[in-house]
Amino acid sequence: MKDLFLKKISFSYVLLITIASCLLTYYFTNSIKNKELTNVENNAQSTASSYNIKRLNGYNYIKPLLFVDNVNESENLASVKQSIVEVIDNFKKTNTLTSASVYLKEYAGNEWTTINPDEKYSPGSLLKVPELITFLKMNEEKPGLLDKELLFDRPFTSDKAPVYLSKSIQLGHKYTIRELLNYMIEYSDNNATMLLNNNIDVDTFKKVFTDFGLEAPDWSSSNYPITAKDFSLFMRSLYNASYLTIKDSEFATELLGRTDFKQGIVKSLPAGTKIVHKFGEGGDPLEKQLHESAIVYIKDKPYLVTIMTKGKDMKMLPEVIRQISKTIYENMVSQTVSSL
Repeated sequence: MKDLFLKKISFSYVLLITIASCLLTYYFTNSIKNKELTNVENNAQSTASSYNIKRLNGYNYIKPLLFVDNVNESENLASVKQSIVEVIDNFKKTNTLTSASVYLKEYAGNEWTTINPDEKYSPGSLLKVPELITFLKMNEEKPGLLDKELLFDRPFTSDKAPVYLSKSIQLGHKYTIRELLNYMIEYSDNNATMLLNNNIDVDTFKKVFTDFGLEAPDWSSSNYPITAKDFSLFMRSLYNASYLTIKDSEFATELLGRTDFKQGIVKSLPAGTKIVHKFGEGGDPLEKQLHESAIVYIKDKPYLVTIMTKGKDMKMLPEVIRQISKTIYENMVSQTVSSL
């Protein structure tokens, strides 16, 4: 009888120990899981808050991704930023330059930096890039539009005489829209541009800007003040193929790769460097403006740079752009070499 009683006590003791052990195991396991879950959630929130994400609206079930940016400027680009500032300051000291802005995007690490980011400029022929995008968007809606022929039957007049002239369409000739786009981009031909303007869908043109989060341009105005960073969105959309189709983005960048303006960014690069770019003249008789935006392809570290300048002598501004570009290129090459 005594043995049976002891066995009952022993069994009860073991049972209590087992239950207590299970409860403690359950508590600590869930405590660790909850802690891990909290860390994951906190990390996700931290990651989400460290990026600016721009998506395209206007669809029922999808929101296409346009751009993803780190919220803060890159510390890795701090040295090249300082070097650019020194170049700009030196040109200001000689009165060659009134002001300048630069936006630099390095694609391998999705890093960026900017100088004088809030100043706006008259973009001039840079606006031919969103116009190119517009016609390719129009062609998506009406396939075959680029093969439509237009007659150049009267010359267009302007109160502004561009300094950097190139090849132009000929009076009395017919050109397809595709050919006119080539003249507009490769030669920055204003006659081709004005002929295209007469056939553009203005609402589509405005929508290109608003889709990127920019203010819709006034079609009746000849100017659209814009920052270097904001203009860069058009070039970025082509590189990312995030707005047009891959085929159309490739077509657009191929045209930009044939731009024949060589006095600025191209002049700063070694012969044969792959580049797509567009330049623009702006300003007035008292203050000249010259700008250039480009995607430069060096090994596995392509980058986009937009340089906008203001000064008194238009013919001096290409040298400003050249030296800023040279500073950036040399820094990017040195970073690429050091990472090997």
